[in-house]
Amino acid sequence: MRKRTVLAWLVAVVCFVVLMIVTPAIPQSQEYHDFADQRTFFGIPNALNVFVPKSLQGELWGWTCFYVGVAAVAVGSSYYHLKPDDARLVWDRLPMTIAFTSIVAIFIIERIDERKGMISIIPLLLIGIISIVYWRQAYSFVLLCTV
Repeated sequence: MRKRTVLAWLVAVVCFVVLMIVTPAIPQSQEYHDFADQRTFFGIPNALNVFVPKSLQGELWGWTCFYVGVAAVAVGSSYYHLKPDDARLVWDRLPMTIAFTSIVAIFIIERIDERKGMISIIPLLLIGIISIVYWRQAYSFVLLCTV
């Protein structure tokens, strides 16, 4: 099994390298470097080039929740792994759930409809959080019944 995995990776890498060599380079449009906001901020040119039009506000909320969840995974997982037990496992799973449910909302925003996706962020986050709380409470109840 291990040799097959190594062989599969080798074939994939060779195919990738061959495709890179035989495919012509895609030129980068020079308009890409023409930022929307070219003002200087604290001596940094083009520092204020990031803007969020109203049509992207749903994505902003979705990605913000996602990145907050991902950043919180570092804290929650660290807390859990310092002393693994069921009570701390909640703090490992909760931020992951926030990130996962945010990604679902982002998919809705980007693929289906921005308004529906933006409306779905809060219910999806609540469902995720409730599922973690339910798991913890149900698991605690089962433990009490077995004592």
